Amino acid sequence: MNYTEAVNYLLTLGRELASPSQTRATKFDLNNIRVLAAGMGDPQARFRSVHIAGTNGKGSTAAMLDAILRSAGYRTGLYTSPHLERINERIRVNGAEIGDAEFAEAFSRLHAAIEKMLSTGELAAHPTFFECVTAMAFDVFAREAVEFAVLEVGMGGRLDATNLVTPQVCAITQIAFDHENFLGHSIEQIAGEKAGIIKPGVPVVSAAENPEARAVIQRKARELGAPLVEIDAEYRVKVTARESGFYDAAVSDLAERTLISLRPRLPGRFQVRNAVTAFAVGRILAEKGFGRIDEHAIAEGIAGVHWPGRLERLQELPVVYLDGAHNPAGARELAAFWKENFSGRRIFLVYGAVRDKAVDEVAGILFSRAAKVFITAAHQPRAISAEALAEMTAHLATSVEVVPDAAEAMERALAVAEPADAIFTTGSLYLVGDLRRWWHSRTTAVNRD
Repeated sequence: MNYTEAVNYLLTLGRELASPSQTRATKFDLNNIRVLAAGMGDPQARFRSVHIAGTNGKGSTAAMLDAILRSAGYRTGLYTSPHLERINERIRVNGAEIGDAEFAEAFSRLHAAIEKMLSTGELAAHPTFFECVTAMAFDVFAREAVEFAVLEVGMGGRLDATNLVTPQVCAITQIAFDHENFLGHSIEQIAGEKAGIIKPGVPVVSAAENPEARAVIQRKARELGAPLVEIDAEYRVKVTARESGFYDAAVSDLAERTLISLRPRLPGRFQVRNAVTAFAVGRILAEKGFGRIDEHAIAEGIAGVHWPGRLERLQELPVVYLDGAHNPAGARELAAFWKENFSGRRIFLVYGAVRDKAVDEVAGILFSRAAKVFITAAHQPRAISAEALAEMTAHLATSVEVVPDAAEAMERALAVAEPADAIFTTGSLYLVGDLRRWWHSRTTAVNRD
């Protein structure tokens, strides 16, 4: 198949959270991905890895670790989800997403293996979208001879398709409520799913703050004999505001001896926590014998990383940000960012969400702080229609305008915002992806004119 055919075929399988009625493939456990990987020669066993789970921050932390490893001179693979504009974003080698031809070749190998194993009965059901793309990433990383792959869990951890690897280090970022219908309705249950990536004897770094989540992770690590580093117990961190929403961090040990100074390129105070998590993982890798991962490589990697769609600033006057806050924890971080950096300034919010999210709680955190909310929807089957979303949340805002088309909603926000104001798009990474794609096409058209 060519690239377009490969992408279209994958999309017929449904996206990560599609229900059985929306997809030809249903995920029950790790058996399918295990069988699929074995049929492809277990490519995940041919490279070293770092495995990252968590509710919020795992993508940014993964990007930081990838940048650290590349700064140290290692050839890397980075596997993340979801993508914003192109499916290729999910699979990166040495910082660059794989090309269309390489993607098509990887899919052709995968498809041939699936067809063979379905015909012989080795596979009980067709693998899901996420299982397929995960297997493709494993295959690409093995063929590209990466020295390290950084793998972000798609959802949960225990039954996530990425959980075939035995990594050098595991990391668990913040844990909060999200995907409750899949992961459980208590923090303990959700933490248990995230802690499912912990392996016997493999060091684990935890950035979890919630006491119940910490207790679950501690217990799991103890059961499996996995050395545990909790960043709050291990380090003292002094945070200093830099400019325009960026923060520096001086990381010290408990004796207050400075270990490293970090200058994350990603905005938001919460990115300091992700940077410290990445530092802790890098430090463990260095202690395990990967000596090229020194303080310089860690600081350089964190200072140079770029991660689109997470408080990504597109322009000034008025300032425009895209941010993928899609759950209450993310909304609270965004509200804190507003308070610290936009106090006294008008904020216009372009908001859209997908089903299975706590939209009432997210809207309750954000809507009252905005001068006006433009309620819209992403071009995605799981998106809540703008009209339905307005019925659910409009009463929480001072002023609301329902604009079903996301690009038109952004145009409306740009039309009413003055140079001193700020425009934020949030609520769904799918919405962020739609508007990021539109913004680039709009910018290209303006430049051409």
